[in-house]
Amino acid sequence: MASVDPFSSATELVAALRGGRVSAADLTELYIRRIERYDGQLNAVVVRDFERARQQARAADQAAARGDRAALLGLPITLKESFNAAGLPTTCGVPEWKGYVSAHDSPAAARLRAAGTVLLGKTNVPPALADWQSDNPIYGRTVNPWDTGRTPGGSSGGSAAALAAGLTALEVGSDIGGSIRVPAAFCGVYGHRPSETLLPRSGQFPIPPLPNSAVVMGVQGPMARSAEDLDLALSVLAGPEVGEDVAWRVELPSPRRDRLAEFRVAVLPPIPWLPVDGQIAGALGDLAARLGRLGCTVRDVGPEFLGDHREQHALYRSLLSAVTSARVDEETRAKRAAMYQRFDDEFSRAHLRGLEGRPGDYIAWNGRREQFRAGWRAFFRDWDVLLAPSINVLAYPHIERAWPPDDSDLTLTLTVDGRAVPYLHGLAYPALSTVAGQPATAFPVGRSREGLPIGLQAIGPYLEDRTPIRFAALLAREIGGFTRPAGYDAS
Repeated sequence: MASVDPFSSATELVAALRGGRVSAADLTELYIRRIERYDGQLNAVVVRDFERARQQARAADQAAARGDRAALLGLPITLKESFNAAGLPTTCGVPEWKGYVSAHDSPAAARLRAAGTVLLGKTNVPPALADWQSDNPIYGRTVNPWDTGRTPGGSSGGSAAALAAGLTALEVGSDIGGSIRVPAAFCGVYGHRPSETLLPRSGQFPIPPLPNSAVVMGVQGPMARSAEDLDLALSVLAGPEVGEDVAWRVELPSPRRDRLAEFRVAVLPPIPWLPVDGQIAGALGDLAARLGRLGCTVRDVGPEFLGDHREQHALYRSLLSAVTSARVDEETRAKRAAMYQRFDDEFSRAHLRGLEGRPGDYIAWNGRREQFRAGWRAFFRDWDVLLAPSINVLAYPHIERAWPPDDSDLTLTLTVDGRAVPYLHGLAYPALSTVAGQPATAFPVGRSREGLPIGLQAIGPYLEDRTPIRFAALLAREIGGFTRPAGYDAS
């Protein structure tokens, strides 16, 4: 069989498998060899299931010989460690969960298996998925393939690192605080945070495999080396939650535009209270100017279309705190509340509201969310996408953080163009779409002076996920897309 570039897109690899240019068995061995060769340095694929992957690959080749045309038949993939996959550990990097082995597949794992994928293993995360680094007491630290002294992002950091280094063909991550989009930006790959109800949200953490409609804002979505791959994966993953599939169906509308020049592109200027790395801001400005020259309708729009942005962000922090505190015990929740009480600033108070909120508060907060949803609906009557940074910093050097978090977490800062900025303020750009459940596609736009990837996000209209994905795909034809980091050849 002909040799295949492991950095090919999943779309290209599926075509090669269907055309008989490579077998699933050979492609699986290629990625296994690469993991064994490169992952000792990266520590991205922390759960390995190679023997079962080989069995799945042989079965895929047999199925292909019988004429099976499953959407991803024979494609080797990895999954974020937090996703349940039968027979594999799910710890989310939390020591108390070490030793848990899932007896079931999450909806995402089940749909990918049904589509014919070959599961190589699972990729690293921070404890409880609560950081933009991927370092935990069970599996250790994952590093960025562009610079091993820096974070690959989190919480889907192992996912992004594995894609960038060519250790897997496709990944699935999750996102409530930028956990798909930030690693995509830091590692120079693509990631899509879907509309909030487009995919099942159940199937993560060592908990019963049942949906929970009260867990808002968090989603699961694809990560890849091309925007086309995001669409391919979405066609497999999209669909109703467990129990609703008796009657509900998903029919994603086509993208709003077929040509890049037809897009109406809004651009978000810097948020006044949050400094953004000058190279990210410069890349956004340069892209806006280029889109204008290509014929797009382009205009800066402040966040005023949603009302008071600080109020929106405080709502997000309240809801985030309420949702994530459900993952910890009462003692840990009380310690966190005491920690936030000692720091009297607007967003610490918002976190404290989430920890101590009453049922009536939670209902009121979700009512406020609906007002923001209405604002987005009105906005997207005039615009097709909103461009913004994925986060306000480039991939930063590794930072030691305590687990469980202590007071030092609230005094932690990142340096942005010489200014110290509170670490958790970085949530602001991811939260822009998250608080109302909007879809957002993260994409690379070049590299910094230090040689690090620069990434942005295109936020799109609710349940029109193919619009920002198509925008990113068409843009790649103009400015280029994924490039592999130095030191990772194609053999």
